[in-house]
Amino acid sequence: MLWLKALHVVFVVTWFAGLFYLPRLFIYHVRATDALGIERFCVMERRLFVIMSIGAVLAASLGIAMIIAAPAYLSLPWLRVKLALVALLIGYHLWCHRLMLALRHGRAVHSPRWFAWFNEVPSVLLIAIVILAVVKPAL
Repeated sequence: MLWLKALHVVFVVTWFAGLFYLPRLFIYHVRATDALGIERFCVMERRLFVIMSIGAVLAASLGIAMIIAAPAYLSLPWLRVKLALVALLIGYHLWCHRLMLALRHGRAVHSPRWFAWFNEVPSVLLIAIVILAVVKPAL
């Protein structure tokens, strides 16, 4: 179980690194005015999205493996709340994909300021998820 947990944490870190940086790339992308710069951001966003998606899939798979190894944990309220927050995080990840595709096709539907606020969402989710996983509060 400890190996699963250690690898789970490694891939959560990988996933969050991408979730923190991709919206920052969106800010730079929206501000770019030259074709070469815009193309560079499209490539960077696509590559980062692939890496963070691999991290997400492996983090989720290892999390599921831990639940399979110890299904009694599902009865704990903190874990159910954590899993709900992870579901929100997956939704955020998919939203990033939609935004990335829109930017790639020249449809910048949000301002740099909006993307800066959007970039704060994974920080809030990370804080809540880590507190739940480490403190395991009685809810």
